[in-house]
Amino acid sequence: MKHGAFLSLALTAVMGAIAIPMLPSFAQAQSRTRIGDLQQRARGTVISGEVVSVVGNDFTLRDGSGEIIVDAGPRWWREINLKPGEEVSVRGEIGKKSGEFDAFSITRANGSTIEIRPAEGPPPWAGKPKPERLPAAAQPVKP
Repeated sequence: MKHGAFLSLALTAVMGAIAIPMLPSFAQAQSRTRIGDLQQRARGTVISGEVVSVVGNDFTLRDGSGEIIVDAGPRWWREINLKPGEEVSVRGEIGKKSGEFDAFSITRANGSTIEIRPAEGPPPWAGKPKPERLPAAAQPVKP
């Protein structure tokens, strides 16, 4: 009987060790904030919901409490390619000027993550002109 109980405990431990890493990262250990409850919060707030519409790299995210526009940076920096109907979790913060939710990263339902920008400091594209707007003389020379 003791051998059977030990085997059962060992099997439970092995199954738990296999199942936990397989959970999508958006389902692990981060608390979610409902869109309707958003206020100016610390960097790294996580919201989740369904993508309602997409325009460029901005998209509307809806959960049971409301909707918000998520800004995922300029399309020329990194194209996100989300589609309406996708379920995603977004880590970011409320923009100080726009009231939109500025994304740091987006995690799809399959667990893949789109890194947008670091949480600290200005976005990497801040103060940089769009590459297609540089005059030909200002384009970097490739060796």
